Amino acid sequence: MKKLESSLKNMLLVLTGITAISVALLAFVNELTKEPIAEANMRTLNAALSEVLPEYTNNPVAEADTIYGEKGGKQFIQFIIYPAKNDGQWIGSAVQSTSLGFGGELKVLVGFDADGNIYNYSLLSHMETPGLGSKADIWFKAGEKGDIVGMNPGNTMLVVTKDGGQIDAITASTITTRAFLNAVNDAYNAFKTGESDASSGATQKVVEPADDTISE
Repeated sequence: MKKLESSLKNMLLVLTGITAISVALLAFVNELTKEPIAEANMRTLNAALSEVLPEYTNNPVAEADTIYGEKGGKQFIQFIIYPAKNDGQWIGSAVQSTSLGFGGELKVLVGFDADGNIYNYSLLSHMETPGLGSKADIWFKAGEKGDIVGMNPGNTMLVVTKDGGQIDAITASTITTRAFLNAVNDAYNAFKTGESDASSGATQKVVEPADDTISE
């Protein structure tokens, strides 16, 4: 019996040692890769800002405003507003906005000029169906079928044609299209009304599949 107890004790000691070493290695790798990942993310963000905004001379990231929402007693980032300036003059802003699509969260960076017209956009991340909902990265670009560039959501909210609007839905991806347009309209509200109204959560929407939607 003593031999059995000794074996169990040794096994527990070995397992504890392996666990401690594994945790230490993971922490080391995480620390080692944290900075390169942050730098890569910053390069991606700066590239997206250059794509969605008119030419600027300031640092929009350094001057960004973060608007927080609250859900279930927990805070979350609702919008991030990146102001663009040229020689000190404000020329527009890019707004990071999210919405719930068919497969999960869809995150969009929408650039507006000083008049509130859509300059361009970048789909930062999504969990939509490959080949269908994932087409949102180009479907709404200038010259494409769902082109929203130059439109002003303050004049007319961007709505899919299926719901009586003017924007053609991505083929077989009406839910994704609704989610994308939802994010863009919300981004405009944050752009236009500023932190005091947007932080109240009034513009936060969750896309619910309609009864007559086309499935992905």
